[in-house]
This record gives sequence, C-alpha cells and structure tokens, in this order.
Amino acid sequence: MSPIPHDPSAFSDFVAGLLKQMRPGFEVDHTGPRELLVNGRRLDLENLFRMVTHEPDRGAEIITHYLEQLFSAEASEVAAMSFDFARSRIMPRIQPESIFDHLNREMVAHVPYVNDTVIVFVTDMPNMTVSITTEQLIRWGVVADEVEEIARQNLDAYAPELEVQVIESKEGGKAAILSEQDGYDAARVLMSGLYTRLARQLGGNFYVATPARDMFVALSEGPSTFLRRLRDRVEHDYRRLPYPITDQFFYCTRDGVAGTLRADLEAA
Repeated sequence: MSPIPHDPSAFSDFVAGLLKQMRPGFEVDHTGPRELLVNGRRLDLENLFRMVTHEPDRGAEIITHYLEQLFSAEASEVAAMSFDFARSRIMPRIQPESIFDHLNREMVAHVPYVNDTVIVFVTDMPNMTVSITTEQLIRWGVVADEVEEIARQNLDAYAPELEVQVIESKEGGKAAILSEQDGYDAARVLMSGLYTRLARQLGGNFYVATPARDMFVALSEGPSTFLRRLRDRVEHDYRRLPYPITDQFFYCTRDGVAGTLRADLEAA
C-alpha cells in the first residue's frame, strides 16, 4: 500500500478510496479537509489522522481497523439492543464541547461537565464501543441523568484494582498516573472514590490533567514551578494526541470536581 499522505485533503481522499474498496456499495464524498460524507452522514477524520500521525508505521493498519469497526454489522446490532442488555455495558467518556461543531447536539446523549466538556456515553462491547444516541434513550424510556448514574457505577466497577504510579518531581511536586489503556483513563476523573484514593498520596486537594482520552495524571497543588512545567506538557499532548479532551486541569476536592482556568495555575 502507498504511503499515508500528510496533506489533509490527500489524507481524506486516501481514506475515501480505502472505504470504497471495503464497502463498494457506500456513497462516499470528500466534503472538506479531514472530512467525508458517507451515505449522507458526516465522518470527521481528525482523530483518525492524529492516530496515524502518532504511529505512522501502522498507518494502513490503523485506518483499516478504524473503518472496519465503524461500519461493521456489530455496530448496527448494538444500536438496536435493549436497555436491559445494554445497562451493564454503558460507560462514560469525557469529550470537549467542540464536538458539537461537527455533530448535532440533539442527537448525542450527553450531560454538561466542567472545563467546557461534556460526558457522553458508549456501549462497551468486546471488540468495539458504540456511542449512545438520544434516539436510544427515547426508545429505552430513560433520560441522560439516569444513564450518567449507571455509567459512573459501571466505571467504578470496570477495573477495581487500578494500578496507580506515584512519582515525585525534582521540584517537590507529586504526580499520580493511571494508565490502563482501556479507553477510559481520562474518564476516571469521574470515579466516585477518586478523591479518597489519591488525596493522601498527593497531600489533599489535587489537579487532574486529561489532555486526551488515554491519559490521566493527578498532580499535587504545588509547587508552582512543577505545575507550570506540567501545564506546558499537557498543552503539548492536547495538540498532538488522538481523541483530545482539554488542556485545562480539573480540580478535585472532597466536595467534587471543578474546572480551572489557566490563571488558576499561574497564581498557584
């Protein structure tokens, strides 16, 4: 297979050509840089492009696997499953508000969160995850707040024996890293027992950075040189990694999780 192009329009053409080979009956149109229209529905290629850029040697494999999952028969079956069957498989993910620049807000099951993010929901299956739509909620007879409660409970139980790596920096600050690489690392800022689990190791209230879906780093409140250095690293990861979430920090206390502004860290 020819090398994966880096130009946005050429990349879209490459993916479109591959999808037409895999699904000859699909109508695929190139509508803009890193964007396709597939059977009348918009397909944003930004995350796929970042995935390929992050692991260029596996570019063709990543694209093929991505398209196979996205357009598999299993995805259609999941969308039609009953609430009783789906209930134990519903999981939360955090997404930036900017997803609604490209998606219809009314079609995506979600609840608002802090730091200009939202909590969305997926059905977790052995080989894939499928986003939950508002149409499914209506069919199930539930509202987003109920689904959020179920998703958080499932998240708590998903990997109860989480391994936490605590590192002390040269400046004296501490970082606690969770890296299960199961698609829910960033979402673990939503865990009910997070504060209890990490506060003692980090000296009380702490920050959490989730620049992308598969990253979770909890940070002690100081010193300021430590926080500024990590802030710069988080901003860098946010710009380059697949499935970006936010370059802001979440502030975790016994009372819950709040958003932060850049000025909060400047003044730390």
